[in-house]
Amino acid sequence: MGVDYYNVLKVPKTASDDDLKKSYRKLAMKWHPDKHPPSNKKDAEAKFKQISEAYEVLSDPQKRAIYDQYGEEGLKGQVPPPGAQQGGYSNGGPTGTFRFNPRNAEDIFAEFFGGSPFGGMGGISGIGSRSGRGNFGDGMFGGFGTTENVFRSFGNDAQSSGPRKAPPVENKLQCTLEELYTGSTRKMKISRNIADPSGKTMPVEEILTIEVKPGWKKGTKITFPEKGNEQPNVVPADLVFVIDERPHDVFKRDGNDLIMTQKVSLAEALTGCTVNLTTLDGRILNIPITEVITPNYEKVVPKEGMPIAKESGKRGNLRIKFETKFPTRLSTEQKQGIKRILGGAG
Repeated sequence: MGVDYYNVLKVPKTASDDDLKKSYRKLAMKWHPDKHPPSNKKDAEAKFKQISEAYEVLSDPQKRAIYDQYGEEGLKGQVPPPGAQQGGYSNGGPTGTFRFNPRNAEDIFAEFFGGSPFGGMGGISGIGSRSGRGNFGDGMFGGFGTTENVFRSFGNDAQSSGPRKAPPVENKLQCTLEELYTGSTRKMKISRNIADPSGKTMPVEEILTIEVKPGWKKGTKITFPEKGNEQPNVVPADLVFVIDERPHDVFKRDGNDLIMTQKVSLAEALTGCTVNLTTLDGRILNIPITEVITPNYEKVVPKEGMPIAKESGKRGNLRIKFETKFPTRLSTEQKQGIKRILGGAG
């Protein structure tokens, strides 16, 4: 029987004219190509043409009668149905075959709504932009005949050429400094609502994979396009993860540099010491300090900072600051000894 026009319009075979109009109004508005993003436009266009063709056949008593008896093949000349020639058919020859040629889908749409609610249909392959006023606009919408009124009846913006996009949804992605140093793979489980072709929504769960690159900084954004909830006439929101940095027990990040504070005794500050530390990737560093540690002294260890994300193989520096622990009391002998030792220092 070819295409099942009743199924296309989602109506029973006993559907009345009002049933057909209500269903066509709903489905045509839903599947019009200008209400879909470019990635889905071809599928929407094919669906829109099929809905228009089904409405054209079932809303015409003579076409519907032939379709009910002979199916799509009979309408399109593959079966020779009896009867007189009617509008929309052409006599195919002495056998009396009548051929149905579907009208332009956009013309049917424009007639039904009394004009195009989308302010022009530019950029739609295979669908024209001609408009005209037919028998359906006044009856369906109680006198709505202008583009403005049709928009108002559906809650649309008359200047819009398609569905609006929901604003992005942002979530923080907490990362340790080790993960930002070496890179890591994170698996994020999300729950969202998706819509089937009928517009009914259902919850689903998905696993998103995020490849955290070495050197990424706090505030870096990872975007998953249109992974938000689906809803009618709205392009789903982008789901955005924003890198956030967890505090570290030893290191603090300053751009591409790492900063740490080492506590030393007064004797070590004056005579030298060795700083022993474990790097973010697990290596052990032994850094000798031979200079006198003054209040503003800072030891810089080149290329032991964070990876520079945009410059492969390069790293910032490690900067070691010092906190000198002064004794709370000194004996008389200790004070005299220090005076003797440091008396001539300058």
